[in-house]
Amino acid sequence: MDRAGQVDEATWAALQHSQIIDLTTTGRRTGRPRRIEIFLHHDDDRLFVTGMPRADRKRDWLYNIEADPHIVVHLKQSLVADVPATARVVTDPGERRPFIEAAARRWRRTDVAEMMRHSPLVVLSFDAPGDHAPER
Repeated sequence: MDRAGQVDEATWAALQHSQIIDLTTTGRRTGRPRRIEIFLHHDDDRLFVTGMPRADRKRDWLYNIEADPHIVVHLKQSLVADVPATARVVTDPGERRPFIEAAARRWRRTDVAEMMRHSPLVVLSFDAPGDHAPER
């Protein structure tokens, strides 16, 4: 990810540490903010979010991102900051594999095939100030 002009140095440094964050999406039906706690991964300058495998149903926050990819990452550990971002749901197996494998290594999991089938995956990109058009 090219971070030039996207976030300040302190925020970028904080984002480079895999950590628990809060993630706010916009509810696809209500239009209201929906906030969840989830794990942010950092691997080779790529920032992404994934979760434990769950076969029973797709997570609501993924539906929300598909409807509106503009999110807010809420850092709350080494730095407290709210960082606007864009999330992209990744479904292509070839693109998913390196991210899922990185998460599996971090969590010391051996069920990569299960994670490939049933773990959510979104890749994050961070916006320069003013990139979002104002609501009308």
